[in-house]
Amino acid sequence: MNEFVSWWKHLPEHLSPVFFKIGVIEVHYYGLMYLLAFLTVYALVLFRLKTENTGFRKDVIENYFFWLVFAVIIGGRLGYVLFYNLPYYLKHPWETILPFDIGNGFQYTGLYGMSYHGALIAIIIATVVFCRRHKLDFWLLSDLLSPVVPLGYTFGRIGNFINGELYGRVTSVTWGMYFPLDPTGQLRHPSQLYEALFEGVLLFIILWSLRKKIRISGCLFSLYLIGYGAIRFLLEFFRQPDRQLGFIFGPFTMGQILCLAMILSGLAILLARLSISSRH
Repeated sequence: MNEFVSWWKHLPEHLSPVFFKIGVIEVHYYGLMYLLAFLTVYALVLFRLKTENTGFRKDVIENYFFWLVFAVIIGGRLGYVLFYNLPYYLKHPWETILPFDIGNGFQYTGLYGMSYHGALIAIIIATVVFCRRHKLDFWLLSDLLSPVVPLGYTFGRIGNFINGELYGRVTSVTWGMYFPLDPTGQLRHPSQLYEALFEGVLLFIILWSLRKKIRISGCLFSLYLIGYGAIRFLLEFFRQPDRQLGFIFGPFTMGQILCLAMILSGLAILLARLSISSRH
């Protein structure tokens, strides 16, 4: 038992973020996790199209997914820049889109930093524009996507775990881990796994089980906003705040402030949709 505990605590130290390397080209697990996330969400949406009366055609959804992919990448990146490290990127604007540090001899650094909330905002904007262009119901399309997104999101957090980034706060719990990117070398909560389990798997199970029971359009989307926001808000208490930001307001992090806005938005949408439904 002691050997297993020791292996578990030091597991992140034995994980390489690189899946394979050919010359100077490296393929990282994190990128593969994004690919698995998109494929998972796409497969589950197609399953819903085949087994449920969603009212959407497959070709329309295929077109929409191109929009979705770009929204996640662009929104996630810009969200990180705006919410988490704006002063730095104002001084190094090229690093917003270029994976190179041209200030130190043109070194490859990769694109570090993606924001879930930035991706979410971009997805909502892209969905609104797509629906207007194709004369679709925004709420129905959002409800189609909402139950399956959490399972795809799980892969992103697993990617964070393999990278050894976004680790948790210092702890003494038995299942704590040592992360090689932690300059202090202390035992920490594996908060990436907490998020994968609760924001991902648990939220997926809840929303997937409700998808056929909720008849009012927009309500499933609002429950996703409330559910993710609430779970992430609580789990942020176990996650180490971003080094460049720390705590924003008292004991709260930037992630928690964004999640609070997410919860309030979800509640407002839920009340509005219920109110509109009651008048018809």
